[in-house]
This record gives sequence, structure tokens and C-alpha cells, in this order.
Amino acid sequence: MPDPAIKVENVNLTLGSGEAKAHILKNISLDIARGETVALLGPSGSGKSTLLMTMAGLEAPDSGSVRVDGRRLEDFSEDELARFRGAHIGVVFQAFHLIQTLTALENVAIPLELAGAPDAFSRAREALKQVGLEGRLRHYPAQMSGGEQQRVALARALAPRPSILVADEPTGNLDQAVGAEIVELIFALHRATGATLVLVTHDETLAGRCGRIVRLRNGAIDSDRAAVTGLAHVPA
Repeated sequence: MPDPAIKVENVNLTLGSGEAKAHILKNISLDIARGETVALLGPSGSGKSTLLMTMAGLEAPDSGSVRVDGRRLEDFSEDELARFRGAHIGVVFQAFHLIQTLTALENVAIPLELAGAPDAFSRAREALKQVGLEGRLRHYPAQMSGGEQQRVALARALAPRPSILVADEPTGNLDQAVGAEIVELIFALHRATGATLVLVTHDETLAGRCGRIVRLRNGAIDSDRAAVTGLAHVPA
């Protein structure tokens, strides 16, 4: 049986200290298959975003193990983890996290250049074309709408051709119509690339677009089931 794309084993994570210390993730274990689409669903404070960031190597658990593409993230140094994440995991944040002094093309290309890609700008152009922004290459974030900025963020995440795409409330800062466009784009890109997709949402309808829904409550998995209306591919 092939290794899962992501394997989380007995993960615990606390944040803060003293009276403010909070047990955010409580003995989480979860396997996500290659090519699968999974929604992490739950109320605010349930731990879903922290779990996603742990899967992406952006938060380190206190105990337990996270494997991505068969590699234990805890075995990497900080620099090694950054390189591994840059090559294997595309991350889309709710707040876009674009560099305001860089153009759309530069925002997508610079991370590729830093990773040593010799064709960084040509790959960046292709990624921006994939998200429908070939006419906005020289525009700065302040010159673009929220939906366009999220498209740039998607292009940046996809340009390294990662095997895994994770998205944390990708429509949270967008109005309903633009958010729906971004959702359609995310699933179209998933179908085109075959990448594993994990997204955090509080939206039941969006979660239902995935093949599987993992519900969190108070830092633990409350349920894990196939989505009744899931339209995306779930491997056998």
C-alpha cells in the first residue's frame, strides 16, 4: 500500500505559557491519501488551522509525528524544512501574505529563485496564466482586488508544482461571489495537477465539495467521514 501524502500520528500541541497556556491539538492521528481532497471543519478555536499549519511544517508539535511524502518533518533542520516545504507543499493563507513592494510576477517568482529554480520567472508567468492573471503580471498588490490577490497567492503556491496544496480559509477575506470564483479555481487546479488538497473552512457547503470531511472540536477529531456530496476525487 503506498505511503499516504500526509500522516499525522498522536500529535499534541500547546501554545502560550502560564495561565494563558492552551492545549490546541490533543492526540491527533490522521492519514490523508495522495490525490485526496479533505476539508478540516469546525468552530473557531477547534484547532483546525493549527492542525493545517502543523501538516505544512509551519507549527512544530510538542509530541507525536508528522510525515509528508514519507518524510518525518521533525527530522529536518529549520533550513531543510523550509526547502522541503517549498518543493512539496503549497500554502494559501486567508490574508494573502503578498509582498506589497513586489509585482504579481515577482511575488510568484522570487520564492522559486530563492529555491534555486533556473526558470523561476517563466514558471511564475505560467502559474499566473493558470489563475487567469496573465494581464496583471506587472501590477502590485495594492493595484489588485482581493480576489486577484488571492489568485496571485494561489499561483505562488502552485508554481513549485507541489504534491500537496493546503489552504487556510482561502475565501475568508473575500465577498461571496469572488469567494465562489476562488473555490472553483482551487478545485479546477486540483483536477489539473492531481495534488492532494487540504483546506480549512467553517463553510459546510465548501466542505461538501471535498471528498472527505474531518470535523474538529476542542482540539480533537470529532468525526471523519466521506462527504455525502463530495465532487472531488477520493482514491480507492
